[in-house]
Amino acid sequence: MSLAVVHSRAQIGIDAPPVTVEVHLGNGLPSLSIVGLPEAAVKESKDRVRAALLNARFEFPARRITINLAPADLPKEGGRFDLPIAIGILAASGQVSSKDIDKHEFIGELALTGKLRPVLGALTAALQTRKSGRALILPAANAAEAALAESADVRGAKHLLEVTAHLNNEKPLAREQPGLALPDASDLPDLRDVKGQHQARRALEIAAAGGHSLLMIGQPGTG
Repeated sequence: MSLAVVHSRAQIGIDAPPVTVEVHLGNGLPSLSIVGLPEAAVKESKDRVRAALLNARFEFPARRITINLAPADLPKEGGRFDLPIAIGILAASGQVSSKDIDKHEFIGELALTGKLRPVLGALTAALQTRKSGRALILPAANAAEAALAESADVRGAKHLLEVTAHLNNEKPLAREQPGLALPDASDLPDLRDVKGQHQARRALEIAAAGGHSLLMIGQPGTG
């Protein structure tokens, strides 16, 4: 197979529009080009992806590689497309199974060693991926944040090899369970320690209980 299609997500403000990563391996002198309105960090992904694949013991195809990030008129920023580009190259060259690729979406920046580095907007991407009915594979450092999207299928990975093992049905990635780690409040200040100021204390307690905003009025230091 010389063509692979991988699903991913861009980040535009608080939105995560879908991006289709199309990878084609053609005849001709070895080269790699990325089209689809990529900014500098996206263009540089070709060097990160090449090193990551080689260091993970994969073969980097010595062919004319064209990568299209669709839609072409949507700006693409950051290193979040490293992982889908790498998966696309591996699938197009037959080094990873393409059977279940369409059931997943991928975001993540690759280190030269193949490790996955966190990206911005993981929760937004998870919310949008949930609507598509696909599972989201992303860096393990982003998994807890993304799992806050209720009922989203989030799979965290630390290395490119873990992602390929999942796609090859060798070692499936565990589904991240939602959970919010709360800080230890035993050593934090408490309103019970405040003497007097009953009206101010009551206003703070009501605002905190109801999730309301507070407006502090007065000289600097009033808050």
